[in-house]
Amino acid sequence: MFALSSGMPPAAIGVVRLSGPRAGAALETLAGRLPAPRRASLVLLRDRAGGPLDRALILWFPGPATATGEDLVELHLHGGRAVVAAVEAALAALPGLRRAEPGEFTRRAFLNGRIDLAEAEGLADLLAAETESQRVQALEMASGHVSRAVEDWQARLLALMAGAEAELDFSDEDDVDDGDATAHRLTEAMATLAADLNAWLARPAAEVIADGLSVVIAGPPNAGKSTLINALAQRELAIVSPVAGTTRDVIETPLALDGIAMRFSDTAGLRGAGADAIETIGIDRARAAVDAADILLWLGPPKEAPDHPRCILIAAQADRWRGDAAAEADAARCDLVLSAATGEGMEALHRHIVEMARTLLPREGEAALRQRQRAALAEARNWLTIDMASREAGDLILLAERLRLAAAALDRITGRAGVEEMLDTLFGRFCIGK
Repeated sequence: MFALSSGMPPAAIGVVRLSGPRAGAALETLAGRLPAPRRASLVLLRDRAGGPLDRALILWFPGPATATGEDLVELHLHGGRAVVAAVEAALAALPGLRRAEPGEFTRRAFLNGRIDLAEAEGLADLLAAETESQRVQALEMASGHVSRAVEDWQARLLALMAGAEAELDFSDEDDVDDGDATAHRLTEAMATLAADLNAWLARPAAEVIADGLSVVIAGPPNAGKSTLINALAQRELAIVSPVAGTTRDVIETPLALDGIAMRFSDTAGLRGAGADAIETIGIDRARAAVDAADILLWLGPPKEAPDHPRCILIAAQADRWRGDAAAEADAARCDLVLSAATGEGMEALHRHIVEMARTLLPREGEAALRQRQRAALAEARNWLTIDMASREAGDLILLAERLRLAAAALDRITGRAGVEEMLDTLFGRFCIGK
């Protein structure tokens, strides 16, 4: 198979990648020879009829120690559309070669044991990363951070399973502990391992980083919510009007603050009376957005703020209420004073949001788990969690079965078992030449 693995032409360089048992033969046909492995060579590429294609750098990587686990070739071409198209046409005319499907290079790397499923998911996230936090998190996953943790858990499980099997199979031997002592040690070790898995499950989910934190701007009508989201987005995203009820739906925009992906939402003004039927629907949606928010920016009287674990109280429209005693008193109870119209307090709001957002993200050096991985880890944790006072805690056969099921759940994280149904979905996220 072959595909363009660099950006679409025109570009300075176009990299065409070949992988599989016919890669070497195809390179010999186009270049006239196989170069020394893993050393760049400058050659004139020709088609089967001898016509010149391009003067290019070629690289030959004999398998299995390659990215895909197969023979691999890279052609570094001049990146013009005509050059790339001519080389691709010449490759398509060779016997046994075809264009790669999306994600097929990475899928072959997985099937040939060059990467595991967690690393493949990290690579997919790395290709899609748009912010610094997304890049760092995806790189942790693609570099095998999660995989190494799973390997450690699996090694501990295997040791526990070996102890259980030894007692079950050789209980009559003198050098094997009695069943009660073995069962007690097993249940204690299972509890310790379950606690370690719980620590990973307590980390923020990877989707929070990939999809962005939800930051909702809420408050009563005419509190300055639309003006604020326009100032944050630096464009006229929402209509600003003194008429109460102008915003009737949730208006969302993606933004990145200090490399952290976020989704800011402007909502309908919250009020209990005077709203028509359509505005009432908008208010219901606003309340739902507030409940689901990771961070809430409340532009209204502090005493009316919703009960939210991460709420920033903002005394907005400061350019309008200066000198009003009641407003000054409310502002004193807020986290910051702001005027989106004049820019007062915008830098402080930026810092406040980023500081709060960092508490929701993994700490430096920590990898977060995707929903699929979290589900498998939670299942393993559940199999390892057992009531120490129950009859099951003393039954070696049942304990051994729990250990086996926990190991099977962990296997699904790295793709050693039970993942065929989701491989097409995963690798379909990749571009053609990846």
